[in-house]
Amino acid sequence: MTELDRLIQLLAKLPGLGPRSARRAALYLIKRREAVMEPLAAAMAEAARTIQPCTICGNLDTIDPCTLCADPRRDAGQICVVEDVADLWAIERAHAFKGRYHVLGGTLSALDGIGPSELRIDALVARVKEAGVREVILAMNATVEGQTTVHYIIDRLADIGVSVTRLAHGVPVGGELDYLDEGTLAAALKARTSMKSGAA
Repeated sequence: MTELDRLIQLLAKLPGLGPRSARRAALYLIKRREAVMEPLAAAMAEAARTIQPCTICGNLDTIDPCTLCADPRRDAGQICVVEDVADLWAIERAHAFKGRYHVLGGTLSALDGIGPSELRIDALVARVKEAGVREVILAMNATVEGQTTVHYIIDRLADIGVSVTRLAHGVPVGGELDYLDEGTLAAALKARTSMKSGAA
């Protein structure tokens, strides 16, 4: 295998890139070696060396705790729970939430063998118990797995006495947070509704 073939194979593993798109991307990079490829390679190497998950919320940053957790202006009494870092970034783009976050790292899925122990649910429960949290906002994607995860978390938090809400208007069924516009996300955060154990 040549180095070009290896580059194409690696690019084809990126989301949204098939073999044909990977070949086009590889040719583009090679033709613009000094302007694009070399700076990109350096940036990727530096990112691989310095970026790490925050031990508190699971966000990605070059410092631990991350910039969001370390910001004293953010409300520590509110925790917005998201499936993935991309969802955290989407909510931050909306500029509608000034609390803290908790990244689960996925959703419950029996088909994929993902149970509670594979997600950061125990860490969430511990944060809510220890940090004097007033409200937990469940910002899961409106998928079957997302809603299953919502109900599981509600049951886990039922005896703690914390207010549990979830995103409401603006998030379509089957929609994913990372693909929604900022206005829709802002409306969904403002219109969140209270949840109780066993609620539909």
